[in-house]
Amino acid sequence: MADKIKVWCFLLFLLMLVSNLQNCAHAAPQVPCFFIFGDSLADSGNNNNLVTAAKANYRPYGIDFPNGTTGRFTNGRTVVDIIGELLGFNQFIPPFATARGRDILVGVNYASGAAGIRDETGRQLGDRISLNEQLQNHAATFNRSIQLLGTKQAAENYLNKCLYYVSLGSNDYLNNYFMPSNYTTSRLYTPDQYAKVLIDQYSQQIKLLYHLGARKIALPGLGPMGSLPYASSTLCPNNLSCVTDINNAVLPFNAGLVSLVGQLNRELNDARFIYLNSTGILSSADPSVLGFRVTNVGCCPARSDGQCIQDTCQNRTEYAFWDEIHPTEALNQFTARRSYNAILPSDAYPTDISHLIS
Repeated sequence: MADKIKVWCFLLFLLMLVSNLQNCAHAAPQVPCFFIFGDSLADSGNNNNLVTAAKANYRPYGIDFPNGTTGRFTNGRTVVDIIGELLGFNQFIPPFATARGRDILVGVNYASGAAGIRDETGRQLGDRISLNEQLQNHAATFNRSIQLLGTKQAAENYLNKCLYYVSLGSNDYLNNYFMPSNYTTSRLYTPDQYAKVLIDQYSQQIKLLYHLGARKIALPGLGPMGSLPYASSTLCPNNLSCVTDINNAVLPFNAGLVSLVGQLNRELNDARFIYLNSTGILSSADPSVLGFRVTNVGCCPARSDGQCIQDTCQNRTEYAFWDEIHPTEALNQFTARRSYNAILPSDAYPTDISHLIS
């Protein structure tokens, strides 16, 4: 046990050292722009003015964020905020809701809490911006880029160099498949069938993004959803086998996403696609070695949908989860750094973000 802890301490130290050296080595951003598509794990304020329960523009959200409460579903920075810093950006990528003028040339964050690959996903929470709608918003950004850069060719050449981070699917399970009282998908499909339906639709959406100029695309897989405090408190109260079933249900999606990345790299050989192994990254480390003392409950008391009510714990860096669904900034830092610089071969396929953009 002591040897294992020493190994993880060394790996963590090495990860931080390499990231810091790369930050020093790149005064300018390593890519001209960074575009983000996703759900509440990446939302930075797009849901603030929507009629929805899926918004985080109230305290204690943002209690540790430099700009305070912005609509991020955590206490501080999200994974994409930290990846943006590792890329060398000296400002956070603006949400589509507030991006104006030449702001879009550094990138846009389209992510929306409760959004999914499927349009109906998350509807019980209210308004949200599905991936299809996020792609429509990016098409508008593409057209604005043509106006700013002068020609369609100039815009395409510029956008080809950017990083695209597309992370959806969690809500297609949490706010769809695992909610039989609201959705029929769990009665229509087995887990394997549902994963295929999702991956087939995701494939078409990612190809549309390619036709809108994307050539460097990172696709994170789903994390171990049975490990969420929300799973044990709401989806599976006092039912360990149910938690296992939840974890097993999302495995076919991740396997399908790995296959899709390989297929896209073969078919669209002027682009590069990578898979980020969220489950593997989060499962490979001993939480106590990373400083987490609490992993089974969120830092703040939560309402029935898993979001904070009010108040918060004081020792936030010791909690893996902020509310019952979303990680703390401390856990986001770990995930972001391993996604940017893989420590284990299983962290990313076929490579990590730092090599994708090189």
